Amino acid sequence: MLTSSFTKNSHSRKILFGIIFILLAFGGGYFIGHTRAADGQVPQGEGKVLGQSTAPASLSKDVDFKHFWEVWKIVNESHYKQPVSDKDLYYGAMKGMLTGLKDPYTVYFDPEEAKEFKSNLNGTFSGIGAEIGIREEKLRVVAPLDGSPAKKAGLQPDDWILAIDGKVTTGMSVDEAVSLIRGEIGTEVILLINRQGVKDSFDVKISRDKIVINSVKWKLDDQKIMHISITTFNQDTNGLFSAAIQEALTKNARGIILDLRSNPGGLLTSAIDVASAWVGYEPVVSERTKDQVQSFKGLKAPLLTEIPTVVLVNGGSASASEIVAGALQDYGFAKLVGTKTFGKGSVQDYREFEDGSAMKVTTATWYTPKGRTINETGITPDIVVDYTLDEFKAGKDPQLTTATKILLGTYEAPKETNGETTGN
Repeated sequence: MLTSSFTKNSHSRKILFGIIFILLAFGGGYFIGHTRAADGQVPQGEGKVLGQSTAPASLSKDVDFKHFWEVWKIVNESHYKQPVSDKDLYYGAMKGMLTGLKDPYTVYFDPEEAKEFKSNLNGTFSGIGAEIGIREEKLRVVAPLDGSPAKKAGLQPDDWILAIDGKVTTGMSVDEAVSLIRGEIGTEVILLINRQGVKDSFDVKISRDKIVINSVKWKLDDQKIMHISITTFNQDTNGLFSAAIQEALTKNARGIILDLRSNPGGLLTSAIDVASAWVGYEPVVSERTKDQVQSFKGLKAPLLTEIPTVVLVNGGSASASEIVAGALQDYGFAKLVGTKTFGKGSVQDYREFEDGSAMKVTTATWYTPKGRTINETGITPDIVVDYTLDEFKAGKDPQLTTATKILLGTYEAPKETNGETTGN
């Protein structure tokens, strides 16, 4: 479900995840994880609750845990379905506590969910191949992957997911939605979709399949413009991207179009590597926690600073995509063309507990080199160009056409006449 990068120190293992949920392959944004033992753990036997007297020193004085245990007792004594599982109550309470933060990326996993979550970090994934997120407290499609079942079924960025197999998604977390959408290869999931410009909601039936992602594709066109498309930032991105830019250099490409449209993100290290091709050793992004700021600089010498570049983005460009696009825009190494990006710029800390449960908690947000926030704001292109469904069906790509004209020197900026915009 998420890509990862591991390092070790004397206290913990740190896990760097891209938090972009490509249903069963990725989760929307970034992940920095620590594997730590919990101070306490869920009781091993039903009906026995441990550690009730332990409370953090920072606990507000007006929070009386007597009420919590009163509710626990009432449920145990009065609920019609007996016996009541104390473990289930415990895990449910933990999940409920984190929902109080109103942050869809801070979640708690019971042991079974945590095990499933970790298995998706290292294994083969089956799903529909679409990244989802929360906006305006609603579940929406951030981006379907090229060639994925979601893409073939017609899902589009900005589609609202109203129900999953009949289960209404109101108040549903991203993780819960992912668990409902993923499943065995060959099985089907039905999503109830609401789409802007379409009057009525409609069902989309999608057959789950193995998700295989080639993160970078490239080609040099007849006009010696190198097209580099990055669908996600994962462990193979660095090598493939290096091969692409070497071909661009050896064949004297006159320009580069870096296509980050519908790229939901991935590894921070991969994003920094890609951005380094232009920014070199300068800062690529900064991470701001509640009490400190950390800057992440490029790690390679700049190779593409002399080649004119255009970056394509849209509402499905999230997390790592926004970091790369924001850095190139800040330093003036590229023009951004397309529509405003998603705005997923937060960092999640992943922690495992002794009983097998785990949690993700948002600990920081990302900022561009010039200090622009990414989270919930997104990156606005230098040249806004829409890409309508009718244009897509007709095989037209006005964003790509605009990028090509910019690199060929034939682009004419739209002119405003009597409050109306005209131009090519």
